[in-house]
Amino acid sequence: MKLKKKKSSIKVRATPGSGGGEESNLRPRAAEKTAPCVCGCPQGTDIRGWIQNIAQHEAYGKTSDQAMEEAFYGIAENNPFPATCGRVCPHPCEDGCNRVEVDSAVSINAMERHIGDFGLEKDLKFKMLTEDRYDEKVAIVGAGPAGLTCAYHLARRGYGVTVFEAFPKAGGMLYYGIPAYRLPRDVLQKEVDKILDLGVELKLNTSVGKDIPYEDIKKDYRAIFVGIGAHKGYQLRVEGEDAPNVFTGTEFLNRANSGEKVEIGDKVVVVGGGDTAVDAARVARRMGADVTIVYRRTRKEMPAIQPEIDGAEEEGVKIHLLTQPIEIIQKDGKAVAIRCQKQELGEPDASGRARPVPIEGSEFEIELTALIPAISQEPDFEPLPDLREGRDWMKVDANMQKQDEEGVFGGGDVLDLGLATIAIAQGKKAAISIDCYLRGKPVPEDAVQAPVVKSDIMKLSYYKEAVRHEFDEMPVDQRFADPDAEIAQGLNTEQTIDEAKRCLSCGMCFDCETCWMFCQNSVFEKLPKGQHYKFKIELCNGCKKCAEECPCGYIDMV
Repeated sequence: MKLKKKKSSIKVRATPGSGGGEESNLRPRAAEKTAPCVCGCPQGTDIRGWIQNIAQHEAYGKTSDQAMEEAFYGIAENNPFPATCGRVCPHPCEDGCNRVEVDSAVSINAMERHIGDFGLEKDLKFKMLTEDRYDEKVAIVGAGPAGLTCAYHLARRGYGVTVFEAFPKAGGMLYYGIPAYRLPRDVLQKEVDKILDLGVELKLNTSVGKDIPYEDIKKDYRAIFVGIGAHKGYQLRVEGEDAPNVFTGTEFLNRANSGEKVEIGDKVVVVGGGDTAVDAARVARRMGADVTIVYRRTRKEMPAIQPEIDGAEEEGVKIHLLTQPIEIIQKDGKAVAIRCQKQELGEPDASGRARPVPIEGSEFEIELTALIPAISQEPDFEPLPDLREGRDWMKVDANMQKQDEEGVFGGGDVLDLGLATIAIAQGKKAAISIDCYLRGKPVPEDAVQAPVVKSDIMKLSYYKEAVRHEFDEMPVDQRFADPDAEIAQGLNTEQTIDEAKRCLSCGMCFDCETCWMFCQNSVFEKLPKGQHYKFKIELCNGCKKCAEECPCGYIDMV
């Protein structure tokens, strides 16, 4: 800790009105604020809280294992998939981290993965919220992140829950849309099993609307949550797309992740710039193909996670930017090439991104043995057509309830394409609403969030620079020997603790003693570690030094 030099090593305690800086009528007030990481997390998880618990575990008289266990249960209040999210979440929580003004953002995602893995290694069981057991039964349609999270929170609240899943495995797009080298199957399965251990019943290979009539589900269950995901890939809608060696991105990944042998040959073209496109390209590379991605905008506009794009290029995937497919060329009933046209960016379209404009006379062809359009996806409403709202997808109100059907709730990609962490947040919100619906009580209003603390009210010079701990990655030349081998290697306990200590504790006291040391009027009385300070306002002369020197922006003058 680096502070301004004092004239003496002895702390001077002045009488009221005699010390500090210029006197004022303002007085210090403890004002906890919202950390940017918490604001950026769709689940609203108290990220700052569990990180500081790890960072200060010794000061709090805890072992590192105790701190990790408390962090695990802190995350699990919202999210039953910490090990999974620690691998696949693009960590929007890190986007606004104030630490970037010092060096680089805190590696929250890597720490979450370690905590999730710790929970699996120690076999930590999820905790019930009540001993009550209710007679009402709830059906969950779809075992993706939204559905399983909803089941988890309902089971913790004492409800009997049955999850119906059309596929042979649970996990939804986490299983069928994300390759094993990003999310090992045993990690996902262990987290699913922990949810089932709460008494949740899972029925696989059971499609509601096909194997079981939807009307029967409505008769047998008091509430229904729909989380069928978006497993149906969009087509390019260009001539020649009916060839048998043309697969949508979701179809290709589903078949590959199911262990099915997919005949793609040695020259694969993937169309699209999102996560599904990049995942499909990297899986095809692991099948031995030469792979090219075709994308109609620039790399800056590619919506895929940037490290995944980097990884694809490291593995030899070629990317043709500002390129639009216009025709699929067939021979003997199979696609053999794709004709493309170069583009340039024009005015923004409805998405806010620049609209690609064709360049006349720029057509060219790329030979291929398989084509994988991965331009977008949607839910398959064929078994449940009444859930679709016209041309739109399923619609719900602010409480996640279907607008025209009482007792039916929904969340995840059946509403709109989004991150797994958003689906998890919606699953919890729906569970709370279902509980209120069944108990006949109002849905609690969202808590009013304290203002988000920005770096301009913090004393960033207090914090020393510290190197961010990143995931180590398997060398590229070793990745293809075992296509399912996990690329990103997690942090160990020591690294996780060191990374936690990089947290600035934005907007929340972390007992740094700065206010106590700078105050010459003995306004701040130390309390036990973690309880912070008692303010003896009657001794304050309003010099404002405490607020000016507080590193984390916790003290306001009012």
